Amino acid sequence: MALPASVRVVEVGPRDGLQNEPGDIIPTETKVSLVHQLADAGLSHIEAASFVSPKWVPQMGDAAAVMAGINKQPGVFYAALTPNLRGAESAIETGKVDEMAVFTAASEAFTHKNINCTIAESLERFTPIMELAQQHGIRVRGYVSTVVGCPYAGDIHPLQVAAVARELIDRGCYEVSLGDTIGVGTPHRVKAMLEAVSKEVPMEKLAAHFHDTYGQALANLYAVVEEGLAVIDSSVAGLGGCPYANGASGNVATEDVVYMLHGLGIETGIDLAKLVNTSHWITDQLGRGNGSKVALAMGCGDN
Repeated sequence: MALPASVRVVEVGPRDGLQNEPGDIIPTETKVSLVHQLADAGLSHIEAASFVSPKWVPQMGDAAAVMAGINKQPGVFYAALTPNLRGAESAIETGKVDEMAVFTAASEAFTHKNINCTIAESLERFTPIMELAQQHGIRVRGYVSTVVGCPYAGDIHPLQVAAVARELIDRGCYEVSLGDTIGVGTPHRVKAMLEAVSKEVPMEKLAAHFHDTYGQALANLYAVVEEGLAVIDSSVAGLGGCPYANGASGNVATEDVVYMLHGLGIETGIDLAKLVNTSHWITDQLGRGNGSKVALAMGCGDN
């Protein structure tokens, strides 16, 4: 299959990247500035906040303030994670959210550990969220975690992933992001998973959200792009990870993904130099190392 002419990169750094950042609470102004810089670099789809209880995710406790502070740019979609109806209502009240996201998993064990319910129960919880989103003309994206392996249940069968993905589409999600939460995938395994899922859900409604725990994320992304998948989730500077998975310390870095895609002649609409500057800026703000090999290789330009 021919490579896609373009790939939509979904930037999850402001949400998935920052939500488990240790230490002091990151200032709201820093989060807002990050979103603005990412949009300025050409990211057209930015997951900006998570409307969850501050008790469980303290770094996302200012979600409403973050959304209020964003100066929206034309052509940029601003998304928020809304795991329950209360979160969805709060997101809509900001008047700034273009898209909401819900999440479940392909592993029963992971779902129990993560959100304390079965997969079926998690899907039922989405019904009022979907209804509310429809009333307000807001689209909903679905996430499926542990699409290759689970830290508690081991390998996950591709048909289980396909069944959950199909349920999300049937319930009204416009797109499903397939998450290799603990980064155990290899090109052969992710291709087998995608083959099974794409028999139930059209390829144009699928995205890849691969973690780089074992250093396989770029290889895996190349493998699924070869199969025609054209939406990739990534996080600036490789920020983020999964608190429920030992060793799952980072998402694949947006800079590394963009460098690979541009090298393949695939359009992204992203200015890599601006993105790298943003990458160095946010890691300086957080006082941590940069998880992007491309950002480290290119160095820091304007900042």
